[in-house]
Amino acid sequence: YEEEARNKALQIDQKIKNGTAGKLAGLIVSIKDVLSHTDHHLNGGSKILDGFVAQYTGTAVEKLLKEDAIIIGRNNCDEFAMGSSNENSAFGNVLNEADTERVTGGSSGGSAVAVQADLCLMSLGSDTGGSVRQPAAFCGIIGLKPTYSRISRHGLIAYASSFDSIGIFGKNVEDISNVLEVISGADEYDSTV
Repeated sequence: YEEEARNKALQIDQKIKNGTAGKLAGLIVSIKDVLSHTDHHLNGGSKILDGFVAQYTGTAVEKLLKEDAIIIGRNNCDEFAMGSSNENSAFGNVLNEADTERVTGGSSGGSAVAVQADLCLMSLGSDTGGSVRQPAAFCGIIGLKPTYSRISRHGLIAYASSFDSIGIFGKNVEDISNVLEVISGADEYDSTV
């Protein structure tokens, strides 16, 4: 992601100078390892998908990129988003920045910690039964689990499709509101939206 993010930043700087930058110009974002992003590894916190490279970009990620957000990397999660402590990943435990002896909550704990530790301004996670809300509380940040179907699930590795929602982590409501506005809405690839 490093070289791609740097190149994107240079392009966005030029767009800002030209007055053509998107609504999220330069916003630094990370994504949970269950969201598809073309030509990037997608593991779902599991060794089963070791070496798998995404063939397409999911709708929420695509909408971020279209509005000039910069994605800097993927966040660890409980394997296939099935967990509530982030101690069940093939890539090790996610550690809480405030106290590494405490869990981050899960399954989107990696996304919560990325924001908590100021590695990015915003992060996308997923929530089926509390996987955005719990890590946000454990990490002392804001986590929004929007109404089911507000954000397209196209490109999200499914856990329980009738409950799964893509959620947003941040440190202030205005930023979360801006991201929600961009990534919400109709999508021909998700009939539930």
